[in-house]
Amino acid sequence: MPFLYRAWVVASMGLVPFFARSQTAKLREQGVPVRRAHEKLGHATQDRQGSGPLIWLHAASVGESLSVLALITRMGLILPRAHFLITSGTATSAALVAQRMPPRTVHQFAPLDAPGPLKRFLRHWRPDAAIFVESELWPQMLRRTHATGAKMALVNARLSDKSVETWRKHPKMAAYLFDVFDLILTQNDAMAHKMVSMHAPSDRVARGINLKSMAGPLPVDEDALFDARAALGHRPIWVASSTHKGEEDAVLQAHQTLLKQFPDLCLILAPRHPERGDAVEEMVTAAGLTCNRRSRGDAPGAQVYLADTLGELGLWYAMTDIVFLGGSLLPIGGHNPFEVAQAGAAVLSGTHVAAFAETYTQLEAEGAAHFVEDGDDLTATIANLLSTSHELTDMTDAAKRFVAAQDDQLDGIAARLVAVLGLEAG
Repeated sequence: MPFLYRAWVVASMGLVPFFARSQTAKLREQGVPVRRAHEKLGHATQDRQGSGPLIWLHAASVGESLSVLALITRMGLILPRAHFLITSGTATSAALVAQRMPPRTVHQFAPLDAPGPLKRFLRHWRPDAAIFVESELWPQMLRRTHATGAKMALVNARLSDKSVETWRKHPKMAAYLFDVFDLILTQNDAMAHKMVSMHAPSDRVARGINLKSMAGPLPVDEDALFDARAALGHRPIWVASSTHKGEEDAVLQAHQTLLKQFPDLCLILAPRHPERGDAVEEMVTAAGLTCNRRSRGDAPGAQVYLADTLGELGLWYAMTDIVFLGGSLLPIGGHNPFEVAQAGAAVLSGTHVAAFAETYTQLEAEGAAHFVEDGDDLTATIANLLSTSHELTDMTDAAKRFVAAQDDQLDGIAARLVAVLGLEAG
């Protein structure tokens, strides 16, 4: 047992009261009931169901949690007696997972990485297998789960360059943790090589797929979609989603210019953080544009519809064939383009997409995505798509082909996990 691991166990025992207060208080501030907030301390709020195997999947936040839902669905078809537990750390992830929960699945907030919370959690749930997503490598969570005899896998493995270098500096600790996994599936070949360089067992590392490409279309409230379409009639629409501070100016300037050529055009603007709604509305009105606001219950009808709510991106993507994804005009790293492609829309993005670079490369090669350099480029690109229908059709058709090509891969991943984790199919 490496010294670093023993040191973390001791430190966590002293720190757990502080983190317990801060983590539960944060969840309470976000509207989570006190009983559920105490799941962070390992206190389960649901019973372990059924006599079949329980498969635990642990993810960090929204994107990682949603990325495993399709995997659970496929594994559930192979394992009709199995039950599934998803854990994550944020109130937003819990709310969004609840909207799309597969059959025989429950959600809990992940326990703190300390002896007490983890003992309570593992004693109650007794998982037969555990699947960790991306970079969720909490030392005690991994080793204590391994000690129960549960088979374990790491899927969608993706670590930052900084994390890779940190693990390389502590080879004994890295080897001690990575040894718990019976299978490590990375997002690409480069990450597979990095995992081996971090002392992961080479015979258990393999390239998988990016599970975020498998998450399935975002949910759509059909009644809300009918109402929104009725309110807008035959007006052309484009969506700017997941925008960050510093990007809305470019988006609004683009819309101002586009209105000169397409006077009925409606922009649905969905900022990444809906709590910025007041500030974004001020920007819209300062730009001389009319504005309706989703959080006030307004129907769309103005030049800009401010979609400042959570969990409704699927609704807005269903309204249009043109989506600009924010977090990309500035060096933020970009956001998930799969969700746009799965809605059958063309993907427009700035060039700062390091977090999804490989995905964007594939989408651009297929003709489903297009990069823009700045607001002026965004304006010209949208104007061209609105006035040249065959180019827009080519992009949306390419998006649909790209999504269809991913589907068979998920069946293979699910079957491989079932076999490696010792789960009995049928």
